[in-house]
Amino acid sequence: MSFVDPVKLLGAKLLKIDKPARYVGGEIGILADKKKSFQTIIAFPDLYEIGMGNQAIRIIYNNLNALQDVSCDRVFAPAPDFENLLREENMPLYGLDTGIKLADTDLLMFTLGYELGLNGILSMLDVSGIPIHCGKRDASFPIIIAGGPAVSNPFPYSDFIDAFWIGEAEEGFFDLVKELAVLKKEGKDTCSEASSREVLLKKIASHPYIWVKGKKKASRAIYKNFSDSKSNISNVYPIPSMKIIQHHGTVEIMRGCPNGCRFCHAGFWYRPARQKSREKIINEVGNLTAMGGWQEISLSSLSSGDYLGIDELVEGLNNKFSANHVSFQLPSLKVSSFTLSLLEKISVTRKSGLTFAVETPKDMCQLAINKEVSRDSVTAIIEEAKKRGWKGAKFYFMLGLPFKVSPGEVFNEEEEIVSFIIDVARRTRTHFNINIGIFIPKPHTPYQFVTQIDSKTAEEKCNYIRSKLKPLGHKVSVSEPLISKIEGLLSRGDERAGQLCEEAWRGGSRLDPWNEYINKDKWREILDANAEYVNTVFGGKLEQVWSNIDSCVSEEFLKNELEKSDNSIRTPSCQTECSFCGVCYGKLNSGMNTSIRDNSNVNLKNNMVNKDHESKGDPAIYRFIFSFSKTGSAVFHGHLSLIEIFSMSFRRANIPVLYTQGFNPLAKMEFASPLATGISADNEIAGVNFSDYYDPLTFIDKLNRSLPDGIKINRAECYLIKSGMKKYSLSSLLWGFAYNNKQGFDYVVFKEDKYYKNSRLEKDCESSVFDLNRSEVLARNINDNADEKASYFDVYKSLYEC
Repeated sequence: MSFVDPVKLLGAKLLKIDKPARYVGGEIGILADKKKSFQTIIAFPDLYEIGMGNQAIRIIYNNLNALQDVSCDRVFAPAPDFENLLREENMPLYGLDTGIKLADTDLLMFTLGYELGLNGILSMLDVSGIPIHCGKRDASFPIIIAGGPAVSNPFPYSDFIDAFWIGEAEEGFFDLVKELAVLKKEGKDTCSEASSREVLLKKIASHPYIWVKGKKKASRAIYKNFSDSKSNISNVYPIPSMKIIQHHGTVEIMRGCPNGCRFCHAGFWYRPARQKSREKIINEVGNLTAMGGWQEISLSSLSSGDYLGIDELVEGLNNKFSANHVSFQLPSLKVSSFTLSLLEKISVTRKSGLTFAVETPKDMCQLAINKEVSRDSVTAIIEEAKKRGWKGAKFYFMLGLPFKVSPGEVFNEEEEIVSFIIDVARRTRTHFNINIGIFIPKPHTPYQFVTQIDSKTAEEKCNYIRSKLKPLGHKVSVSEPLISKIEGLLSRGDERAGQLCEEAWRGGSRLDPWNEYINKDKWREILDANAEYVNTVFGGKLEQVWSNIDSCVSEEFLKNELEKSDNSIRTPSCQTECSFCGVCYGKLNSGMNTSIRDNSNVNLKNNMVNKDHESKGDPAIYRFIFSFSKTGSAVFHGHLSLIEIFSMSFRRANIPVLYTQGFNPLAKMEFASPLATGISADNEIAGVNFSDYYDPLTFIDKLNRSLPDGIKINRAECYLIKSGMKKYSLSSLLWGFAYNNKQGFDYVVFKEDKYYKNSRLEKDCESSVFDLNRSEVLARNINDNADEKASYFDVYKSLYEC
């Protein structure tokens, strides 16, 4: 088995693609081991910056790597520029940790949270040399398995995926992989056929939570021990080395949702609602800050405000972590769960915008979808929040929800949305961000058979809302009707829907969720040519192909919910009354009654021992000057990524650096001069401030153990800058740089009033930036001759050392 080293094999060619750091690995917390006997990869069919924030990736990666004979690597979909580079170089896609080729693994797992990820799956398989169709794979190829909420209807993906895990991975999937590893080992030991792909696939297919083509029934796995999990496996690693879309640590405080919003697929698919104990949440936050270095933590769930004792939880977390500049966000708060005290608690460190998922503004329509959000309640919250320093608010609305209208009644939802926003804006004197989505009926929900709004109507409604609200100063973003149409097709379609996606992929469409990569013309051509089939799916008239999947929610309950929707009747929250949906009949839901006792005094070591530096005037500080090298995969990290890498590393290393004041505290850190991407370095210069003396050797040791591959601290010195003394910035002392390349030439570039470039250096930079090395960043000795170069350590010693 051979392994891919992208830095060695591609070198400077990586600089021709966008964000090469996506593809080189080397992050903190790599756990995969190429020496283990059973090799797996968890694959995410979208870009790195999306996938590295995905909670399923972390759960699967950390739990599989905890098994004795199992290794789990990671891989993400390549952007088209990198896919083209791989094809040009005849190089397969590979795991980021070990460089293992996807085709060399035993088990290739895709987590599919969004239907349009199918396009990414096809690209990842094809560029890896794996046939995209199940029937064309022989014993030399890995078993392809997929899971996630999007496979609640697996049929559109069934031509390409060998097996589907239905439900939550913690309820049996890791045990299954352990059994597969044993089967493979036994087959090798006995020289039998037990290690063959066919035998492993047969074992997989026999599992009750697995669905394969031809199997009559598969049930959804429900993690019954979520509330009282005793697992000591921390879902912290790996830590991204570049800034990702959801750049924060995540603690899942509750799984499922008690509210039963009838349009919400996740709310039905993840029943019943279960919540973690506060003690476990506090410990997980501690791991994310101490091991991960995260400064912002998302307390995640489908409806975080419904966590019993949410105020006490946030208060306890603030008591323990706010002194270390750790802040918390609640991304899924329904309006009825907002309280002024909760608003205060989640804004202790920083204030973000408020988000209101209204969906539809009319009261009767609210009842139809099983929600209650009034204009008065939203207005009251915004007015009080503004008094406490909150500035922005975001609204989510949905077009095309299936409302029953009385004979003769005219309901224009777009006009109702505009009226709602204008009224609330007038009363609160605020401008809003408004997001308009298009409702897509999903399987296993009360609306699974309703008609989806057509693209032309959706576009007209979106244009109306934009035309009315944007001139008033509101920001309006809308869903792309074509994207919604494709999602609707894959949500309720059968194998033919997947075949249409394959046709679009073969026509050059890539990463369909991204406007810059999808081939819209090709998709429109395909949809028009298959209009009869598409209209059958959109009208909810296609045979219920997902009936082979038992979601554990009874069909009778779903029909009753649809009837209640037609009559605008609410179903109570599971927290107050069991609605007997078929999942637990009031038994599994005990997790919602978790004690809300005060656990804020849980014995947990803080990840930093920092104290606020709030002295007024011009306090004395300790300035740390340090040099570091940047080589290997680290040369592909840009300057902004480097700032984030060091900031998180200080927190991981428990180094008490000073932070700025204000709503968004940042480490007081400075680099002498940003280094261009692709150039290695031996002695870059940076500085960071402390309120007290800190031992340089301890600084070097602890920080080096917390930095990702390719970055290493070489030297550090600490200088006291007394009150009243001038605090020179590193950039103000910059004199120049020393460079060399593989040809052995040495250069010096001056940076004073004039900027001199050596002509040979300039030529070498243009021809081979990747081979260039910046060996030193030089300072000017301001006490002597301004033209005389010196090291930053010498300059600071002359300025501040007594």
